[in-house]
Amino acid sequence: MDRLNYINSANAAYIDTLYQAYKQDPESVDFGWQKFFEGFDFGKSDSSGPVGQAEAGETSEHFLKEINVLNMINGYRSRGHLFTKTNPVREPQKYFPGKELETFGLSDADLDTVFNAGHEVGLGAAKLRDIHDLLEQTYCQSIGAEYKYIRNPIKMKWFEDRMEKERNTPNFSIDEKKRILNKLNEAVLFENFLGTKFLGQKRFSLEGAEALIPALDSVIEKGAELGLEEFVIGMAHRGRLNVLANIMKKTYKEIFSEFEGKSYDVDSPFGGDVKYHLGYSNDISTNSGKKIHLSLCPNPSHLEAVDPVVEGLTRAKIDFKYNGDYKKIAPILIHGDASIAGQGIVYEVLQMMKLDGYRTGGTIHLVINNQIGFTTNYKDARSSTYCTDVAKTVLSPVLHVNGDDAEALVYAINMAMDYRQTFHEDVFIDILCYRRYGHNESDEPKFTQPLLYKAIESHPNPREIYNAKLLAEGSVGASLAIEMEKSFRGLLQEKLNESKAEDRFTETKPMFAGAWKGLHIAAEKELAISPDTAISEAELLEIGNKITQLPADKEFFKKIEKLFEDRKKMVTETRTFDWAMGELFAYGSLLKEGSRVRLSGEDVKRGTFSHRHAVLTLADSEEEYTPLNTLGGTAAKFDIYNSHLSEYGVLGFEYGYALADPNTLTIWEAQFGDFFNGAQIIVDQYVASAETKWQRGNGLVMLLPHGYEGQGPEHSSARIERFMELCADNNIQVANCTTPGNFFHVLRRQLHRDFRKPLIVFTPKSLLRNPQCVSPIDEFTKGKFRELIDDSYVSEKSVKRVLFCSGKIYYDLLDKQQADKRKDVAIVRVEQLYPTPIAQMLKIKAKYANATEFIWVQEEPENMGAWPYMLRKFRKSELQFDLISRKESSSTATGYAKQHTSQQLYIVGKAFETVAGDDAKKAIKKTVEKMAETSAD
Repeated sequence: MDRLNYINSANAAYIDTLYQAYKQDPESVDFGWQKFFEGFDFGKSDSSGPVGQAEAGETSEHFLKEINVLNMINGYRSRGHLFTKTNPVREPQKYFPGKELETFGLSDADLDTVFNAGHEVGLGAAKLRDIHDLLEQTYCQSIGAEYKYIRNPIKMKWFEDRMEKERNTPNFSIDEKKRILNKLNEAVLFENFLGTKFLGQKRFSLEGAEALIPALDSVIEKGAELGLEEFVIGMAHRGRLNVLANIMKKTYKEIFSEFEGKSYDVDSPFGGDVKYHLGYSNDISTNSGKKIHLSLCPNPSHLEAVDPVVEGLTRAKIDFKYNGDYKKIAPILIHGDASIAGQGIVYEVLQMMKLDGYRTGGTIHLVINNQIGFTTNYKDARSSTYCTDVAKTVLSPVLHVNGDDAEALVYAINMAMDYRQTFHEDVFIDILCYRRYGHNESDEPKFTQPLLYKAIESHPNPREIYNAKLLAEGSVGASLAIEMEKSFRGLLQEKLNESKAEDRFTETKPMFAGAWKGLHIAAEKELAISPDTAISEAELLEIGNKITQLPADKEFFKKIEKLFEDRKKMVTETRTFDWAMGELFAYGSLLKEGSRVRLSGEDVKRGTFSHRHAVLTLADSEEEYTPLNTLGGTAAKFDIYNSHLSEYGVLGFEYGYALADPNTLTIWEAQFGDFFNGAQIIVDQYVASAETKWQRGNGLVMLLPHGYEGQGPEHSSARIERFMELCADNNIQVANCTTPGNFFHVLRRQLHRDFRKPLIVFTPKSLLRNPQCVSPIDEFTKGKFRELIDDSYVSEKSVKRVLFCSGKIYYDLLDKQQADKRKDVAIVRVEQLYPTPIAQMLKIKAKYANATEFIWVQEEPENMGAWPYMLRKFRKSELQFDLISRKESSSTATGYAKQHTSQQLYIVGKAFETVAGDDAKKAIKKTVEKMAETSAD
């Protein structure tokens, strides 16, 4: 072959060695050699090797430079993003080695030499000058692309073909350019107008990153072209008002009224929130006339807390609205550079991308990279090169874009949308921009970044830059931007005048629309009533028979078969059911009624304590069998997913799911209740307060295993006290059930009311197998949830002491009461801690007229559990409690078994003491010590 004649004998042996290595493992040789052996038709001579018999010639140097050119191409693809013109206000960092020709063994003398390596970038045989220019334009201008770590050659080729063919250079029509200019005009002037009309008010302006608005406008247009019907957006406060106004189409009048403080009536039961935390939804029309629904989630100031909520909300709509079609709806998350690098929730959410229970078909991530966090320089905000480096953990591509180049940003986000719709995976766009003012408009940024803000002060805004570009290329006339500005300012002033003319303002968007139609905010009296949630005996037994019947043609683990035999006996013989069966009956009955049930969390399929076994894995394969999905007829689908090891992310996701779909029983279970504290932000900012702040209801159920069984400080307490301190305004429901029947009813109650409230249930551990913790069939086929359960053992008139308790401690007290036949001590179970059944508790006091002591008994230390709440709630009422508990503690529980047993015995002994004074205390102490010693032995 003529084109191999430059390979001389001196190099032939070396090249042949490389070829042999390439045949064994292509990755073992340099990229350039990979491409050479791949595409340069080696081995077609009569020789045994690719070069062994090749003609020697005088052009071996050219051959080696072919390899160098291929290496240069790969270098630009891999590292070109380090040398881009993407930073509008800072000098670019220096990286070694650089991108000079010498880096690749080439020089200016080679620029007019023709290289076959040009085929690799679609040029064919081409001069080095042309190959180099293509690479410079594609990889080192306003867009820096990181994608070579993706590992999937199809996805990498997708990027290379697209970027190199178009040279990462937009080619928009005049109309498209005018639309970009118009959106920049709206973005810039809106901020300017707010800044001049509402001096000193916080708005967390978008100034410096206004190109975000034409980018979002374009991705919605592009998405509609590609079949999308809906976007769910999550973002923090920076630029939120601009997005609400110019993307979501929230009226300017409405926003101005919020600045005037007119959004809520004085006597509104809702506390409201600052305007830059509020959510909104709207239907808009695209330029091509297609309808797109947009939702912007409300969010707290915990910057990335909204991320899992957006994902959950999106997944719910994929499931119930779009029949599993990821191409119909997409989430967009807008991050800050400091928060995406610093907040662990970003990583927790990213790890959901490909998980069956949580995938949403790919998220568009936009980073408003101000290059500063509050007052922290980026060098102090992360160790990674880029704020977006977390994307690499899930192999998501990243496009770094100059925020001053509006066309490049629109081009990049359109490419991201294409990628999402093609591969259904996340993609990131890092918008390098700046923040014109301080963290908020009253801050002085020069205190901490004097040099940066000196540069920003004189820097033109993106609208001015783009208008100058269009004028220079002759795309628009000199008067267009002036006319746009005059017209838009006039519109804003008109809407401001209208808002000022109104004394009060009413929100235009109804709360209960779409999936929430027919539901309402609960009145206090409604919360005091539990609806009838019983099912017929025939229905219960039908469900029981189906969920306890294992298919004969499948082989299961022997312990599973035994378990299901025992469950079958509950249905056919004893008609008495344990906790697991009570729970499964609740799910099965709701499914039979057509309501979907979704349960997720760590190890929920079998349950942390191996009690649930809602999904069975066959003994001889990975195949799974789900009994609740065999109910047949019109029964809805039961979805249950083992989550990744995340509390914050998964709880936020399930909250978002329940937010979108109030007609599914959505449940998150913690592996141990103690671990919910990793998701405390979601509890504080969403579960407990969203209805007050944002008028958004939610029916999420949280199952938190709780109870003192000697398992130590991290496996005992679901922190009842933390939930109780959040209770106000009838915001949540907190239950600590003691029977499977009552648990059955409280779960069913969630969907049998025409309102939704979050439900926190402290579920048991040891009670899952306690033979006393069972319910006969009539507890399921009659009645409803009981907020309070009285003592049926005692003699009413002989009762001298009434013990109020909640949860597992009841059974410890019951054992003592029954063993000693104490009919003078009544044990009353408060099954619903909030809303507290005060009226029922006062009735108990009236019933036991001869009682002189009313005592709250709990396992938890004095400063924990329900006691701090009860003490506050009843301090001025007719019912004032004494307390029996563990002494106050900084840790939730002891880690020593003997100490735990001693404490538990003390609580029980104290609850039933009858002797008065110091002698009683000594006697109890002696008895408890002896019991503890025996127990430890």
